[in-house]
Amino acid sequence: MAATATAAEDILGTAASWKAEGRGVALATVTLTWGSSPRPVGSQLVVDQNGNMMGSVSGGCIEGAVVREAVEAIRDGKPRMLDFGVTDEQAWDVGLACGGKVQVFVERVG
Repeated sequence: MAATATAAEDILGTAASWKAEGRGVALATVTLTWGSSPRPVGSQLVVDQNGNMMGSVSGGCIEGAVVREAVEAIRDGKPRMLDFGVTDEQAWDVGLACGGKVQVFVERVG
């Protein structure tokens, strides 16, 4: 459990540090999982306006799509809820074939 708390602190610390450097920053958080899912609820990913990232919301299978949405959220300031699941055609496009569902909330920081 301590490792998870430390990882979360690193993500939030990185977000604060990047923001202090003047970067546009977004935070993505897993809010719901169902069935087989590579990361638990609460897992986070921080992204800057150039697509640099730290953390993980999926172990890689949907990260590219989440990063694209995070960069867009930095640009337009609008939060978004992303749904990925095996019954969703988009899930196959991004490689989520693990048999589960993942919901990720993305919001601009600051």
